[in-house]
Amino acid sequence: MFKVNTRFPLLSSLYGRIFAIFWLTLLLVLIGVVIGPNFDPRSRHNIAAEHLTKMTQIAAYITGKYSERDNLKKTLKEISHRAHRHDENLDLFFTTPTGEILDKPRELRGRKKALLNFLTLSDNPELPQQKLYGRTMMAGPFDIVIAHETVYMYVGRYWKKPPPFILRILDKPGQLLLVTMLVSTPFLLWLAWALSQPARRLQKAAERVAKGQFEKDKDLEKGPREFRKTGQSFNQMVGSLNTMISGQQRLLSDISHELRSPLTRLRMATALATRKQGESAELSRIDMEADRLEQMISELLELSRIQVNSHQEREKTDAYSLWFDILEDAKFEAEHLNKVLTYSDLKETPIFGNPNLLMSAVENVIRNAIKYGNDVVTVNINDTGKTLTIIVDDNGEGVPEDELQDIFKPFYRVSTARDRSSGGTGLGLAITESAIYQHNGTIIASRSPLGGLRMTITLPIE
Repeated sequence: MFKVNTRFPLLSSLYGRIFAIFWLTLLLVLIGVVIGPNFDPRSRHNIAAEHLTKMTQIAAYITGKYSERDNLKKTLKEISHRAHRHDENLDLFFTTPTGEILDKPRELRGRKKALLNFLTLSDNPELPQQKLYGRTMMAGPFDIVIAHETVYMYVGRYWKKPPPFILRILDKPGQLLLVTMLVSTPFLLWLAWALSQPARRLQKAAERVAKGQFEKDKDLEKGPREFRKTGQSFNQMVGSLNTMISGQQRLLSDISHELRSPLTRLRMATALATRKQGESAELSRIDMEADRLEQMISELLELSRIQVNSHQEREKTDAYSLWFDILEDAKFEAEHLNKVLTYSDLKETPIFGNPNLLMSAVENVIRNAIKYGNDVVTVNINDTGKTLTIIVDDNGEGVPEDELQDIFKPFYRVSTARDRSSGGTGLGLAITESAIYQHNGTIIASRSPLGGLRMTITLPIE
């Protein structure tokens, strides 16, 4: 069985819809231009049935009453006078079958051009017609007999009705343009909606991916053909990312197992050697380096997990719940080190993210300030309405200006303070930066007014 495509192929594409709406608008305007003149009383056309019947009755009445008279001109004047007296907006004109005007009343002076023109257009009493000249509607001819002679009767009536709306539009280009715009507006709105809906869905999907939510969205594969293709490619990309992340997770698990196993055997061997030979500087050095290597492996795996899994556990929380206990613990720890830590008031500012990562990132920065500051550490937390800014200052030795951007690189240490004797691995700030970036935030290092290092963290408010 063949599958029948019930959708019109031209309208399934974006360019096809734009093209179709453009020509549909022009077609509607063209139809109005072509059909409009048919309703124009200024054009010659057949008399409406009800008016034709009335005029035919008038012609029959005149024939029946005046056909036996003797004086034609006198009878014509009498008929015209009575018709005008009966209806001041009505005038009757009479001609011979050859088109010669028989009666020239005073009213003809203002309508002579209209009558003469109409005589050339309509001279068949079998098919009487009408045409508007200014405010005068001419109709006829009607075959009548007066004073034993055959004459043609034409009816002139004052036209009170305004021109039809469509004709007033066609007569004025400005109004025609305005109506064209109004007619095309619904189609253009529909086109704008058809374009914006898939674009908005694609935007929201991209924002979700930017936040680390690698989820396919079947709605992306709807709409015009170009957007459907883009949505399919986007979902394929998300699927490839998920496959890559799964592979990386397996690789991290394997690395963790393969690295920790020999490290565990090394530490067991060191412990046995110490039991047999006693303490020595060499064995202590091996044990210290093993501890450092284990810490480095743990932090390296933590960094990788942050970059891969941070989107999996996100929730709505607030600044007070995240960092109040951390600040209190840091203040207590600083006091035991004979240092002073102060922080500004915490508010319940809403934040969406991974609570563990956000707490770990800020705690890492604060503990670094306590560790490398001399005796003063300040933490200022400001809510600007759209972002939350956390500024941590210390009065330590600080970081040289040319190395401020490098301290976030993995394994990078500043020679003045972050050397191997400090016990650091050079991964703490890299982990912090990755956690902040995973939440669409920023972290910047600069010189502190206190003389040491200033760390500025900015996070979006939910």
